[in-house]
Order: sequence, then structure tokens, then C-alpha cells
Amino acid sequence: MAGTNFSRRKFTAAASLGLITTYAPQAFARQDAGAAPSDKNGPREADFQRDYDAPSFKPSWKKAQVNRTMAQDFVIYAHSDLPMVKKLLTREPGLLNATLDWGGGDWETALGGASHMGRRDIVEYLLEQGGRPDIFCFTMLGMLEPVRSMLELQPALIDAKGPHGFSLHFHAQVGQEKSKKVLNYLQSVKEVELRPVPFLRKKKN
Repeated sequence: MAGTNFSRRKFTAAASLGLITTYAPQAFARQDAGAAPSDKNGPREADFQRDYDAPSFKPSWKKAQVNRTMAQDFVIYAHSDLPMVKKLLTREPGLLNATLDWGGGDWETALGGASHMGRRDIVEYLLEQGGRPDIFCFTMLGMLEPVRSMLELQPALIDAKGPHGFSLHFHAQVGQEKSKKVLNYLQSVKEVELRPVPFLRKKKN
């Protein structure tokens, strides 16, 4: 993996193969906010120019934003490393609900990353600190009633996609036995082909 262009597409593929727990910190360390503008692997903001009236409200920006590199590292570590999550959050509490766009509107929080990796320990820690749960988090945790209530409120959520395009069904799969009831419920709402999650098989070996 070292020395390769680890794109968002490759990241998604790696996550589905269970490689993200091994390679995420190394791969994305190269894409920090300090990267030179000429670095094609660094984060870059899409070109934009208003073709509409600017909002009348003008933000004061009295406080400095949380550092993007630190937020990026926090989200990456939340996929696999609880001690580092605790260390960074202790250093900067504002990271808790930090949200990154990995490109093309692929938004992710630390809670989102931990959820689609099935890291219940990290998810529970983030929730204890006041993290904002969503339907994907509830699905992985096996919390049937919140998931059912949300889908009854808005049935279209059955096709909702989380970070990197991972579905509700996928989140229920990575929750394993504790989310089996939720997976059965999701299948009763909309049956889909359930593909094996390679990194779950590796954990059992």
C-alpha cells in the first residue's frame, strides 16, 4: 500500500475487504491539510463562485476552527484505535462531532467510521462523550426500536447510504449477533443479497 495513490474509491474497496483497520492511518496521513496545493493526493476544495445572493447573516468566526489534520486523524483512528480516539478527544473535545468530506460529498464522522467497522467499543465511548447517533449507529448496535421508528417515519431510509456508501444492511452485518434482529427486520422491509464481510471472517479465525 505504501507509495500508492490511495483514492476515495480505493478506500471504500479497502474498507469492504477489512483492510482499513490496517492501512487507514498510513494511507490518509499523506492527505493532511498541510499538503501543498500542488500535491495531487492532498485535500482540495472544489471551485465555487456564488451565482445567488449571499446570506444576510455574516458569521463572526470569533473562534478558530478545529484543525483539519487533527479532525482527519481522529476520524481515521475511530475506525480501529480506541486509545488514540481517547487521546485526541482529551486533547481537543471539539473533535467529537467533526465531519470530513473525503471528496464528492462523502461525509464521515468518527462515530460513522466506528459504526461501519463494527467497533462497538469505540461507538459506545463516543456516545458516552455526547456523540450524535444516527440510524446507521443504531443499526450496528442492534437497537431495533429506534431503527424501526425511523423507517416508519421515513420508509425511504431503507435505501440510505452511510459513509462510503455503506448500507443499513451492511451496518447490521458488521454488528454481528447483537444486530441480528435488526438485520432480519431490514430484510423483511427490503430483502437484499447479503455479501460476506471479509474482515468479520478474519476476526473469527
